[in-house]
Amino acid sequence: MADGSTQNGKSQTPLLEVQNLKMHFPIKRGVFQHVVGHVKAVDDVNFHVNGGETLSLVGESGCGKTTTGRCIMRIYSPTSGSVHYRQPDGNMVDLTTLNRDELRPYRQKIRMVFQDPFASLNPRMSVLEVISDPLRVNNLVPNSELQDRVALLLRRVGLRPEYMRRYPHAFSGGERQRIGIARALATNPELIVLDEAVSALDVSVRAQILNLLKDLQEEFHLTYLFVAHDLSVVEHVSDRVAVMYVGKIVELAPTVELYTRPKHPYTEALLSAVPKPDPTLRSRKNRIALQGEVADPSDPPSGCYFHPRCPYAKDRCRTETPALREMGNGHQVACHFAEELELRGVVAEGVVS
Repeated sequence: MADGSTQNGKSQTPLLEVQNLKMHFPIKRGVFQHVVGHVKAVDDVNFHVNGGETLSLVGESGCGKTTTGRCIMRIYSPTSGSVHYRQPDGNMVDLTTLNRDELRPYRQKIRMVFQDPFASLNPRMSVLEVISDPLRVNNLVPNSELQDRVALLLRRVGLRPEYMRRYPHAFSGGERQRIGIARALATNPELIVLDEAVSALDVSVRAQILNLLKDLQEEFHLTYLFVAHDLSVVEHVSDRVAVMYVGKIVELAPTVELYTRPKHPYTEALLSAVPKPDPTLRSRKNRIALQGEVADPSDPPSGCYFHPRCPYAKDRCRTETPALREMGNGHQVACHFAEELELRGVVAEGVVS
């Protein structure tokens, strides 16, 4: 890949660019299934991921972060917008315009690790079959070399090669997720979409998987799009964080910048919920409890989608939709009054080192 300039071992050239991405699911009713509306799961999303970095998409359940990842993978065909991926010659190709056959080489370069390690592995297939399947489908390794390749991948994710003859039911959740990671690595990808890859795991196992992902990223020069809802997790693995609310990105910034100097009230509320190492009465009082429910993506409010729950909302917020704009130092925010607000980060509580 033509990376261009690098900083701290990471490319400053985008490997992936998402522009004006929308994914609207039709709502059908009646005997004839007429379309009566749309669920705006992803609504005009823009971001890029540089080669070698980790960009995290965070937000409450239903905010559209998983749908965004699946649009990038072309599991879903987006309603509109583009997903540009950088080719080895430096040119960008729009994945949304490619048919199934044209997508095949890019499916080798962009892989996904799913949230549920119990549901993402076929119970009828052995570990050998699970990991070797993408190698066979893409004709990447001769049949005579499949076992050796699978053994190598198992070792790299911390599992013993003799496990390849076993079936998924014989493994714990953490071990199954390691198998899923080995499957993603099989085709020598450049970009891996991690869809809540550690949320279903115990805390101790979660830390092991996160450390494994960081080691693999350094060893294989991987780029991660890390989808999560837990801000205490993404802090330790991310270079930048994008916060989503009801299908839109409301804030995007380098990790330390976002944690210490949030610019959007929704980000402030999410950060106040990050577990503290030594909770005190003071920290519990500082917790921001948002009023109301998350907006309905099939019938979002006018203006800023967050205004019904925002303690700082003004009349302008109810009528005018804020655009995602640059605040300097790579910090973007969609809030009319970002310059005026003094929002709390988490540095005072010792969360950010």
